[in-house]
Amino acid sequence: MVNFTGEYIKQGQIIAYIYSPDLVTAQEELFEARKVADTQPQFFNAAKEKLKNWKLSDNQIAQILQSGTVKEELPIHADVSGYVTEKMVNLGDYVNKGKALYQIANLNSVWVLFDIYESDMPWVRKGDEVVFTIPSLPGENFKGRISYIDPVINPMTRVAKARIEIGNTGLRLKPEMFASGTVKAKQPIASEAITIPKSAVMWTGERSVVYIKNTTSNGVNFVLRDVTLGPSLGNGFIVKEGLQEGDEIAVNGTFSIDAAAQLAGKPSMMNPEGGPAMTGHNHGGMKMGDDKGTGGSDHSDMDMGDVKQESKTDHSDMDQRIAATGIFQNQLKQVLSAYLELKDALVNDNAAKSNAAAKKVLSALEHVDMKQLTDKKAHDHWMTISKEISNSANSISKKSDIKAQRDHFKHLSAHLSKGVKLFGVDQKIYEQFCPMADNNKGAYWLSTTKEIKNPYFGEAMLTCGEITDEM
Repeated sequence: MVNFTGEYIKQGQIIAYIYSPDLVTAQEELFEARKVADTQPQFFNAAKEKLKNWKLSDNQIAQILQSGTVKEELPIHADVSGYVTEKMVNLGDYVNKGKALYQIANLNSVWVLFDIYESDMPWVRKGDEVVFTIPSLPGENFKGRISYIDPVINPMTRVAKARIEIGNTGLRLKPEMFASGTVKAKQPIASEAITIPKSAVMWTGERSVVYIKNTTSNGVNFVLRDVTLGPSLGNGFIVKEGLQEGDEIAVNGTFSIDAAAQLAGKPSMMNPEGGPAMTGHNHGGMKMGDDKGTGGSDHSDMDMGDVKQESKTDHSDMDQRIAATGIFQNQLKQVLSAYLELKDALVNDNAAKSNAAAKKVLSALEHVDMKQLTDKKAHDHWMTISKEISNSANSISKKSDIKAQRDHFKHLSAHLSKGVKLFGVDQKIYEQFCPMADNNKGAYWLSTTKEIKNPYFGEAMLTCGEITDEM
């Protein structure tokens, strides 16, 4: 009697008719038991209870007794009022005992489920107020209190669910809408603790560093300093050690400052003791000078105007190293190893081996344990990177045309390179570049040797390319 989802039904409404030989037999037993109801009432009551077990009401049983005839089809009444959110049967279906026919939801009250990242769990408590917004209802804020938090974290996504129960006046909140919420929590340590933006921090894998503003008679420069971080504060960190109140730090463009310090041979994130500037190389037509004699300059002494200009071009934190466990780095190294097999197959113009190697990339990717990444930023980056690697490798594994394989290999290489730069592997990797690939747009690939063997052209242009970076 209800043929589509979204239909509103009232409690007691007939939603279906059902035929069952057992129901027919139960009615016949009821009529027989009525004949001895005066002398053996227990049999009569037992026959009525048997029908009640089929969810027939007292009124329905009374109507059957009054009619005196067996009804082959009996109505099923709705237990509750609400909207049909799922229809599980069709006319003529055979159903077993206990099978649900419909899912009916009363949407006057709804649950809002939020993901809490593992790193944010210490801040969130049952009873906390959440202010949230719905993209489809712009300009409106909603409020609710957390009534339940999952006791177990999802091992794949590294999140736990927090539940809010909220009234839904006008049925404006609909199932499966997206919501974004904010919880304000008090710091669990002294309120005078120093906090800094996340964009100010650079990670080496073992150390966290910031750049301190240093003003001298010669102008303004920036000095590297190690810091010990406390809990994450959403968009910032508590600093336990390394900074004092009143210190001025660079909060944007830190990677540019660090790169300039490396070129000048000054202490930097990856070389805290300082040392000779790195050897320059040609990157896409732009010379990176290794010293002042070749056009390089000491930007670590740049003034504040230069820093602001640099920060405008620093739109992403994808170039900053993120701390990862040795286990995660070893698993990423296995993905890299499979990738190198794929690269060699393309170098040798072997499409069949490229198929097999791409499948190895997918297999290695499946064995990367995401729960090793407890930081939200690390988790978000790897989710994006792994998805793109998986899509590209999957496409290569299904292509028999080597040109099509190479088109996807460019995309795979770009994202694996991001992963290696972000999380690191215990191996020296060379990023190499061919300006002729992809219709002269150029394309990169990774290699463990300095020797150029071009996977985009194979034997046709085997040595076309150059080293652009070392990791």
